[in-house]
Amino acid sequence: MTHADSNAVSSSPGTPPRGRSDRMTLVFACAVFLSAFLLFQIQPLISRLLLPWFGGSPGVWTTCMLFFQFLLFLGYTYSHLITSRLSLAQQTLMHAFLLTATVLPLQILPDPSWKPTDGSTPVPRILAVLSITVGLPYFLLSTTGPLLLRWYSLLRPRSSPHRLYALSNSGSLLALLSYPLLIEPALSLPGQARFWSVGFVMFAGLCAATMWSVRRSHSNSSTAAVTAQPGASSTKLHVTGLPDAAKRLQWFGLACLASVMLTAETNQICQDIAVVPFLWIAPLALYLLSFILCFESERWYARRWFGPVTAVLLLALCWVQAFGLRLHLSLQLLVWCSTLFAVFMLCHGELARLRPTAQSLTLFYLILSAGGACGGVINALIAPVVFPGYWEHHIGILLSAMLALLVWFDQRSWLTRTTRPPLPAVATAMLLIVAVLTVSASAMIDDTSAIATRRNFYGVLEVEDFPAEDAVILKHGRIVHGLQFRGMPAVPTMYYGYQTGVARALTVLRERRAAVQGQLRIGLVGLGVGTLAAYGQPPDFLEFYEINRHVIELAREHFTFLKQCRSTVEIVEGDARLSLENLPPRNLDLLVLDAFSGDAIPTHLLTADAFQAFLRHLSPDGIIAVHISNIHFDLQRVTDGIAKTLNLASLTIDTPAETEPDTGLPLVSSPGSRWVLLATAPAALNHPLLRQNAVPSKPETAVFWTDDYTNLIQILGP
Repeated sequence: MTHADSNAVSSSPGTPPRGRSDRMTLVFACAVFLSAFLLFQIQPLISRLLLPWFGGSPGVWTTCMLFFQFLLFLGYTYSHLITSRLSLAQQTLMHAFLLTATVLPLQILPDPSWKPTDGSTPVPRILAVLSITVGLPYFLLSTTGPLLLRWYSLLRPRSSPHRLYALSNSGSLLALLSYPLLIEPALSLPGQARFWSVGFVMFAGLCAATMWSVRRSHSNSSTAAVTAQPGASSTKLHVTGLPDAAKRLQWFGLACLASVMLTAETNQICQDIAVVPFLWIAPLALYLLSFILCFESERWYARRWFGPVTAVLLLALCWVQAFGLRLHLSLQLLVWCSTLFAVFMLCHGELARLRPTAQSLTLFYLILSAGGACGGVINALIAPVVFPGYWEHHIGILLSAMLALLVWFDQRSWLTRTTRPPLPAVATAMLLIVAVLTVSASAMIDDTSAIATRRNFYGVLEVEDFPAEDAVILKHGRIVHGLQFRGMPAVPTMYYGYQTGVARALTVLRERRAAVQGQLRIGLVGLGVGTLAAYGQPPDFLEFYEINRHVIELAREHFTFLKQCRSTVEIVEGDARLSLENLPPRNLDLLVLDAFSGDAIPTHLLTADAFQAFLRHLSPDGIIAVHISNIHFDLQRVTDGIAKTLNLASLTIDTPAETEPDTGLPLVSSPGSRWVLLATAPAALNHPLLRQNAVPSKPETAVFWTDDYTNLIQILGP
């Protein structure tokens, strides 16, 4: 998503006096900078607000990106049409009307009534919420780049608008970098919305000043001669060897590939790590930075280097995704971001090399925005319906590899010369093709060879045979989320074995209830395959909260934990936090928090605000059991912060992984786990079974998470 250049530098009947001209330039500069800043600041803000409404899924950001890319395309279309078909007076009048219609009812925070109340597909509701809150303001901001640069070229025909274009890009990048570093830590979400709204009102005032300057300096009659007539945008492009349609298809394809890689890789990163603004913003900032570099100067993009560099990085990314699950997070992110940046530079470098003359730049950027919007449609709407797995991710890697090879071999040099390309280049190219094809094809074959595969807004689920332990497993992304032995179907496995923290909590609570012959009431956030139902006994009551309908279907169809449970079992479909906020107090003896998407941390379930809602459903001597096993992050610091803030008793229980006696290899069915037990009454955790091997809390290293702010960087490293 980028801001447009001016489509022409035209002459005007006169030049304003120097002092007034300098003041107008300053007004234009401020308006362009502020519009770009607000355009990219609203994206993480509104996405961050909607995230807990829709289960903390990576699909929230993908859907928001689709919305932003589509509105950007509409904004560019609007700018292209009015500057080519309307007089200057008509342009300013229409834009003034849009400004007024946007500023007067400005309210970007959605009403809580838009929160979902069932398990229906979230995409339509997300798009609807975005449309009624930030739709018109975002559309208006997206028109500012091309429109104001066009007007500036009319006011200052001898001055290049490229400085304002660079200023626009600087504002965009500053907005992205400042949000996770300054805005999010310093302001609550309502405070961020007020800050943004004030900025938008200032932008509207600056924009009105630019329109007044344009109207004052140019009469309607002179504007008619300056502005393009209908059809002026169809200036023929004289490109050697390629017709106009083919050249425009290249623009569209390169922009679409960059967009596909942006959203697909961001989705993959969030699926494996966490859905937080920092991991949304980093790829988007790299995308914008590559665009700035490639279009600012030719010196930043060297085809002879970026072809092979991108090829090597794609190889590294394939290896990390296939074998590097337990690599340190910083190394994974380095490979991921480096590869993304190389692909973005490749796409945008080729676009900069193929850009047309000034008369067709508005059309050029319009086609680029259309390609970006198409990439968003592919990832958010088409891929979840057409592909059983994250095939758009693998197809994007394959297409990027092909582009790297085409650039590397330079189709208009080596392929037209009689000299042979260097042997090392040929060998490396063949290695790249074989490696990328092998990894991507293998991943896609795995998707189709599973017993059952389901994909929706919340991700890809696969049920697979696991012959090594004569079991059947459920995978979400690269992570195994449930396992059941065929020969011992009633045995709890993986993170829920007999020695785990949640099992010990159940044992202690059952002892206490047996003494008074009471019913054990258990709430479970996250169903998985229903493994914890193996602990159910009459007359216990188990209530699962599961947002993903496909998880419920697969747990019932391919696993028997729910069928064989001897307790009363109910499943509440929908986001657990929203469900518990709307339900009457459940008087639970045990509330289990175990809702992971892939290996991503459900940050909206680990805030002090969330726990205040959970505690309303806990009995006086009840326990909250939080599953915090994670490869990359020390989540005990978060639970220690919750315990400290809410004055809760806390115990952390580690269970080591079991290994195969003959081989010493770790068993998938017993990978080891870490559970945190929290209670309002310290006596609830005062039992020898719970105190055995408990890990002491560390209040001095605790961190405090709220709905307004979560910081993964501070808990990096288990």
